[in-house]
Amino acid sequence: MTTLTDPPRESFRLSMLIYDTRYRSMTIQVVAMICFMLMAAWLINNTTQNLESLGKKIEFGFLAEPAGYDINQRLIDYTSRDTHLRASFVGLLNTLLVAVMGCVLATILGVFIGVLRLSKNWLIARIMTIYVEMFRNVPVLLWIVLFMAVLIETLPSPRAFRGDNATASMWLGDTMAVTNRGVYIPEPLFSRPLGDLPVFGAFNISLELLLLVAILIAGLFGARVIGKRADAVQEATGDRPTTWYIQLGVVLLPLIAALLAMGFHLGYPELKGFNFAGGIHMRNSLIALWLALSFYTAAFIAEIVRAGILAISKGQTEAANALGMRPGRTMRLVILPQALRVIIPPLISNYLNLTKNSSLAIAVGYMDITGTLGGITMNQTGRELECLLMLMLVYLAISLTISGVMNWYNERVKLVER
Repeated sequence: MTTLTDPPRESFRLSMLIYDTRYRSMTIQVVAMICFMLMAAWLINNTTQNLESLGKKIEFGFLAEPAGYDINQRLIDYTSRDTHLRASFVGLLNTLLVAVMGCVLATILGVFIGVLRLSKNWLIARIMTIYVEMFRNVPVLLWIVLFMAVLIETLPSPRAFRGDNATASMWLGDTMAVTNRGVYIPEPLFSRPLGDLPVFGAFNISLELLLLVAILIAGLFGARVIGKRADAVQEATGDRPTTWYIQLGVVLLPLIAALLAMGFHLGYPELKGFNFAGGIHMRNSLIALWLALSFYTAAFIAEIVRAGILAISKGQTEAANALGMRPGRTMRLVILPQALRVIIPPLISNYLNLTKNSSLAIAVGYMDITGTLGGITMNQTGRELECLLMLMLVYLAISLTISGVMNWYNERVKLVER
């Protein structure tokens, strides 16, 4: 009788790290990692020694020193007596403001233009093609400067709104003024405010804003629950109950009640002296940067949207037409939801590019994080390495956050294989 036994295992030898394919790839990766770490350590040590020999030891104490410069466009209170850290935070908020406004407007324009590029109307399709080719083939810096020049040269000055012989007038029932110094819009005010919440002693967050955001999130969650219940009823019975007015009420009624309870009203801009006072002042530098980045990025998003729509089989459109759906509803309910799976990955790159291109704001005098931390603060303190490292970390954090959010959404809408 023959007995089968497993062959004895070969004992491990150091030579197997090179000649055995089971260990060779791991050996190469470990060696490469060690070499990279040694190179990084040498570079950091060499840089530190050179800075110490120049009397510029790496430290961040300069952030607590008074900044000594003004920032014209800001979202929180700031004076020239505040620290460089607060000035950098003001610049960071300005960067985030432009990035959010730019991504929203660029997405709206890009989707609209991308759909119109596929229009059967020859004239509309050609006009959209000219727009795309014109904006994406000219450097964005030139568009920023051009938009700034147009705003300064073509809009009326505040003195044009003065007196009986005024040559300019306010918009929307005398609630908004558009001038060559910027746009003045109504400001939300509360007669019964809740106060502010200090955060790390650096800035204050309005409790009214926090309350409204919390109510809005709760309302959206409630509307989503109602929508899911309607989906369950439709799945069970085939008839979908009408719930849009209930969902709208769940979102809006609590917000309206909270606004009335806090005495919400608007503060309107008024011409006083040689300029407007009151309201929210959006300077030309902010508007020019916002519009230029949005129109420039929208040209790329339009091509992404067009490619995503063309990637969907024409059979989807034909099936929707066979069911009697109109072209607009077909595009909104059938084509675009499927095209999102193709659109979102390259869309992330354009959002990141828009955010990074906002660093060109210094060309029109808009003080973002590059103009504050990477500009005036760096020149005043002479801390080039520290400022640049912090600036790179800020942009890295913003980019990774945008990428993470969009990748999460991409996972939600992608097809699930069974």
